[in-house]
Amino acid sequence: MTGSLIPAAELVKSNTYRFPNESADYRSARNALLIEEIELRRHIERVAALRRALPDGGEVTANYQFIGESGPVSFEGLFGDKQTLVTYSYMFGPQRERPCPMCTSLLSAWDGEVPDILQRVALAVIARSPIERLTAFKRERGWHHLPLFSDISGNFSRDYFGLTKDGGDDAAFNIFTRRDGRIRHFWAGEMSGATADPGQDPRGAPDLMPIWTVLDCTPEGRGTDWYPKLKY
Repeated sequence: MTGSLIPAAELVKSNTYRFPNESADYRSARNALLIEEIELRRHIERVAALRRALPDGGEVTANYQFIGESGPVSFEGLFGDKQTLVTYSYMFGPQRERPCPMCTSLLSAWDGEVPDILQRVALAVIARSPIERLTAFKRERGWHHLPLFSDISGNFSRDYFGLTKDGGDDAAFNIFTRRDGRIRHFWAGEMSGATADPGQDPRGAPDLMPIWTVLDCTPEGRGTDWYPKLKY
């Protein structure tokens, strides 16, 4: 399929966008950028195809148990009637007075998408604080849809990188599948400080936070010293 793609430069020739009072220099630079944007879109598609083609990951054999908003639930129970489970490890452990602002910003953006996500896959937001503490913050934040689960033992968090070596919280994004009666790990975000580029915060690709997608389209960009806060 890749071989049949029309070159990006050819596609740009059909671009009819023109804005009031734009200069020839602007249009030339913008079209050059559009070529790169098309190539980026194609690269994202190639990476997604490679991700989908991964061989089976490690089988989940541990008996992980959680407390959800409706009571105890097993790891398999997190799947519900779906064959794929998306988990996000939320940095809100019992040692924290308040949750991680960055995680909270991300989850606030996800909250409205949950009904749509659940049409395709299961979703679980997992943290190590007691469920009462998680649901209290859910009400404070005005979240309506995020399914919260407490990993009281910390075993899941420890095995799937939601817990640092010194016992602190870490954000982690993991995908699991349930096929032929077996649950397996499928994929996780593995980018960290060790894989960060110079001058950039560690972040994955794709970047899970919609706020950065918006700010990346602005002249100010992400900035180097601004991060979301719990209150302004």
